[in-house]
Amino acid sequence: MQEAGSSTSEELSRPLLGQNDGIRNDGLIPQLFTSVPVLNDAASYLAQTTSLITGCFSDYSVEHAVRDSGDSIMHAQELVTFSSGQSAESLEYSNNSHSSLSEPSTSGLPSHDGVTTENPSQNTGALVVSNHNGANGISIFQGYGFSIWLIERARRTVRGSADDIGWLQRASGMPPVEEGTERFTEILDNIGHGLHKLPNSMVYLLIPGLFSNHGPLYFVNTKMSFSKMGLTCHIAKIHSEASVEKNAREIKEYIEEIYWGSKKRVLLLGHSKGGVDAAAALSLYWPDLKDKVAGLALAQSPYGGSPIASDILRQGQLGDYVNLRKLMEILICKVIKGLNPNAVNDVGDMQSLEDLTYERRKEFLRKHQLPRELPVVSFHTEAGITPAVLATLSHVAHAELPSISSGQPAKLPVVMPLGAAMAACAQLLQVRYGEKSDGLVTRRDAEVPGSIVVRPQRKLDHAWMVYSSLNDDTSEAGASQVCEALLTLLVEVGQKKRHELAMKDE
Repeated sequence: MQEAGSSTSEELSRPLLGQNDGIRNDGLIPQLFTSVPVLNDAASYLAQTTSLITGCFSDYSVEHAVRDSGDSIMHAQELVTFSSGQSAESLEYSNNSHSSLSEPSTSGLPSHDGVTTENPSQNTGALVVSNHNGANGISIFQGYGFSIWLIERARRTVRGSADDIGWLQRASGMPPVEEGTERFTEILDNIGHGLHKLPNSMVYLLIPGLFSNHGPLYFVNTKMSFSKMGLTCHIAKIHSEASVEKNAREIKEYIEEIYWGSKKRVLLLGHSKGGVDAAAALSLYWPDLKDKVAGLALAQSPYGGSPIASDILRQGQLGDYVNLRKLMEILICKVIKGLNPNAVNDVGDMQSLEDLTYERRKEFLRKHQLPRELPVVSFHTEAGITPAVLATLSHVAHAELPSISSGQPAKLPVVMPLGAAMAACAQLLQVRYGEKSDGLVTRRDAEVPGSIVVRPQRKLDHAWMVYSSLNDDTSEAGASQVCEALLTLLVEVGQKKRHELAMKDE
């Protein structure tokens, strides 16, 4: 046992696992560290560094108030590795004079990641938490267990989603994609010249994405544009913050209701999470829907997963200590729900974000893939990061103000700098992973296996597809025209597939 009056310099220069600590070196720590001075110095430096870092992590602190003559004592923590046959004394506290208290450890100590430190007499090499205080009140963290744990968490944090982005393109057994950008561009140009080819023999169902319940103008311009062309178009009233499987059931019911009422097949276009929800509905309930659905278009959908969702919710990161997951839970389940006083009870489900992580998407797609006979178009873009984009304001809602003169409420546009937010996220993903994205979804994760892929060169962020911008370039196609072009391409893909199936049957 070290004496409380030893100086700090002596304490720091002492070998990492000195004999005067009563700890043998034939356990988990090799004798190499004490026999080679260079390695021992490096190990001592690592121990000193981790001792300072541990002060930031309250989860590993052991609160035990000891007072002597009115002097307060600061407590740090120390992981000590015991070898076989070691003494079972585990928790030691010392004050600035000479008193000490030691007790045998009789039960497991909880730690992160579900690991429990047991009684050393029961588990050789177990990690035991103890407190040592020198004259300056700061102990040296001498265990290598925490160092390894810290390094692993740092590695996971730095690595992030680098190994997951684009995993669908590397997965075996997935059907290849086909290029459809050129044909899409031709259709879009024709629409700009007034040539519209969408048939009125179908019903068009638009499925909004995450947080759409709080954006009353989500897809509204597209629906109005379709209605002016005499087309039947609906926006699915799903709970945007609900889980993928819950929304899949609601979309199934929507499709069946539309088909029974109109006797027309349904063409689906889902944006962002709405595309994932729609794809899940067709994967899970295809036997019930195959005669009612004509095709599916996914616009900027994280079909393979989202690095934003994964990086926020991934466990085992350094970010666990600022409770990122808890913050997102409060944001989704409390704050955002509170912004909508008419929200139903199941709005604000943390599952909605979890379902977009790579882990959940891999798990789901291993069990449920889209049927091969279903016509599918996937569309993804890259967000611009120019200064002009940073000044872009998106029109997300209307605010009604009472009018004194006319008696009719005046409507004022509610705008948000979504373009700037998307540009910042896109820059982050580009710098960290070297991946192009629309700000939330990387281009590679938005490509659905077996689909016709549209990869426009025009810079468009994730919010552009559903919210109009106050400074849109009128010479360029708008979001409604892009949606029309995607669905027109989907109709052509469906006709081609039906022809190929007919030829195969013959």
